[in-house]
Amino acid sequence: MTATEAEETSEHLDEPEAPPPERRPPRLTWQKLTFLPVALIAVLLATWLWFQQADLDALTRNALSGGQVSKALWQHIELTVISTFFVLIIAIPLGILLTRGAVSRATPVAMAFANMGQATPAIGLLALLVIWLGIGRRAALIGIIVYAILPVLSNTITGLKANDPTLLEAARGIGMSPTGVLTRVELPLAVPLILAGVRTALVLNVGTATLAVFGGGGGLGVLITTGITNQRMPVLVLGSILTVVLALLVDWLASIAELLLRPRGLQP
Repeated sequence: MTATEAEETSEHLDEPEAPPPERRPPRLTWQKLTFLPVALIAVLLATWLWFQQADLDALTRNALSGGQVSKALWQHIELTVISTFFVLIIAIPLGILLTRGAVSRATPVAMAFANMGQATPAIGLLALLVIWLGIGRRAALIGIIVYAILPVLSNTITGLKANDPTLLEAARGIGMSPTGVLTRVELPLAVPLILAGVRTALVLNVGTATLAVFGGGGGLGVLITTGITNQRMPVLVLGSILTVVLALLVDWLASIAELLLRPRGLQP
C-alpha cells in the first residue's frame, strides 16, 4: 500500500459515522388502543352482574324488557351520528367561507349566533323547537345540531387563521390556485384544531341526546326519565351508565381518528 493510499484510508477511518435516521414514534400505542376499551367492558360487565343478582320488581322488569334497552341505545347512537354529520357539513364549510375575502367581515355575526345557540339552555332550546315543529325526532335533531355547531365552527376559523402567512404566500408564489392553497396547505395545517372541535361536538351530542326524550326523540333519556319519574333506581342507573360509557367510547374513537388523520409533519 502506498503512502497516499494509507493516508486516505486513515482519513476515512477518522470520519465519524452518520447517525442512523431517527425513528418516528408510532401514532398509536397499545395502551391507547386497549386501556379505555378494557375499562369500559369491565364497567359493563360489572353492571350486568349486578342486574343478574338484583331483586327487580315487576315495574323495573317491564321497563327493561322487550328489547327496550337496545332500542333506546340504538336511538341514541342514531341521534348522535346524524346530528354530528349535519354539524360537520354545516360548520366546516361555513368556517372556511368565513375566512375568505370579504365574507370574513361576517365572522363576528356568525360567531355571535353560534354562541347564542350554545349559551341557550339545551332543554329550553328543545322546548322552543317542539313548540315550533311539534313533537318528534326532527325537533330533537335540530336542537342537538344547533347546540354543537359552535366548537367545530370556532376551531375551523381559528385553525385557518392561525396558518403562517409566509407559507401561504410561498404556496401562491409557486403557482398554486386558491383552491389548491386551501386544500393542500391551509386545511392540512388546520386539521388538529378542526378535529379537536369535532371531538368536542361528538361528546356534546351524546350528552345532549339524552334530552331528546322531552321532544319525542327517544334515546337513553327514556331510561333515565323512567327511572326518575317511577323512582326505580336500577332503570336510572342503567340509563346513566350506558350514556357515560357511550360518551367515553365516542371520545376514545374520536381521539384515535384525531391521531390517524393528523398530518405526519404535525406530530408532536
